[in-house]
Amino acid sequence: MTGFLFDNPREPSKALSEAEARIIIIRIAAGEFLNRIAADFDVNPGRISEIKTGKRFGHLPRPYRR
Repeated sequence: MTGFLFDNPREPSKALSEAEARIIIIRIAAGEFLNRIAADFDVNPGRISEIKTGKRFGHLPRPYRR
């Protein structure tokens, strides 16, 4: 079990583009589950939540915000 902490074959989450963020915002507004959106983009659901709250890509308009 040599270096088992460093033998992770998984890749880190990919960076989302602004175009992808726009699609994600539309899908959130349509009521899709965040975990399903995350699976489609191969990212952690936390990244989708950050887009939803505006922590990431905060400059993009969100139809569900008041």
